[in-house]
Amino acid sequence: MLTGLRVGVLKNFVLKYYSETRNTLTRDTTTVPFTHYSLSSFDSRFTTHDLKIATLHIEVLSECSLCPRECRVNRFLEPSGYCRTGTGFAISSICIHRGEEPVIGGKQGICNIFFSGCNLRCIYCQNHEISFAGKSSFSGPSGTTWPAGPPLPEGMTLQEVISKIIAVLDQGVLPVGFVSPSHVVPQVRILIEELHRQGRHPVFVYNTNAYEKADTLRSLEGLIDVYLPDFKYGDARLAMQLSDAPGYPQIALSAIKEMYRQKGSVLVTDDHGQAQSGLIIRHLILPGHLDNSISVLHAIAKEISTGVSVSLMSQYYPTVHVQGMEHLERCLYPEEYRQVVSEFESLGFRKGYIQEMDSAQHYQPDFSKDHPFE
Repeated sequence: MLTGLRVGVLKNFVLKYYSETRNTLTRDTTTVPFTHYSLSSFDSRFTTHDLKIATLHIEVLSECSLCPRECRVNRFLEPSGYCRTGTGFAISSICIHRGEEPVIGGKQGICNIFFSGCNLRCIYCQNHEISFAGKSSFSGPSGTTWPAGPPLPEGMTLQEVISKIIAVLDQGVLPVGFVSPSHVVPQVRILIEELHRQGRHPVFVYNTNAYEKADTLRSLEGLIDVYLPDFKYGDARLAMQLSDAPGYPQIALSAIKEMYRQKGSVLVTDDHGQAQSGLIIRHLILPGHLDNSISVLHAIAKEISTGVSVSLMSQYYPTVHVQGMEHLERCLYPEEYRQVVSEFESLGFRKGYIQEMDSAQHYQPDFSKDHPFE
């Protein structure tokens, strides 16, 4: 039974926070010139110096090995590789999002940048409208068939992206979130450095599926304030079946260990309780796959720390793509969620967030809208 919990409430999202006190519970590549494709992403008003800086970040994409898939494709020629993205800013939405953990979004929410494409193919992805973008249908070795995605959105210029971010920050929003950024880390670095150049220093949140290379994450040290990885699988077979992600458990664990090396267990907050620096490990609990969730918790406890903040998400909602898949056609049962929370407690975790069961009804975005979650 959960008692003595301090409750943080945001629109469509209620989480409870366990405090520190248990009894209260509470990568050098050949230089490649910008092609017509990549130049379209940069505004002509930027100086030669600015473009040189951008090139240093982005030329790694000429033989891309950013993520564990190491496709080694030249993304300057066309959107390619597993993620099917190029060298520009393929962004589906820049908006205020009020559905993150209260310590992340605070009262005003977060300026989330939703990148198109992804280095995973989660069959149940709530953001499938954008994560599947540009991808063809295929059947994996596990027997799962993934549908084709919509066309990639038209790329934005750097100045367009920066202007949209600043417009949101000027509404009193404090953090900026990069959502599904694993395949666009050079672009992320460019955005951060340009915002800094313009005198803007928001809290930068790296919201990732954790299918990352530690070397790539090291390139972000000192730039990212808060890491927000979703540790999806402790079961390698399930990771292949549902996300076409070979080697996921060990890859994700190695990535999160690097985040932990950078940030440690302490989640630093301001006077209003909003995160300024740290690490929160998320886990989305999948219906009918509790052993996977328990395996994830054991891996965190054994390999990282029980002092790290963990967010246990109950918001799974069946999308059209999971029809006919056992268990995934339904939402999570309350008893399934309680079992995972109980294991969380028994392992001695001291800080975390739990989510209300009705949260599943509030995470069904429509990316054809300016505000996908409203």
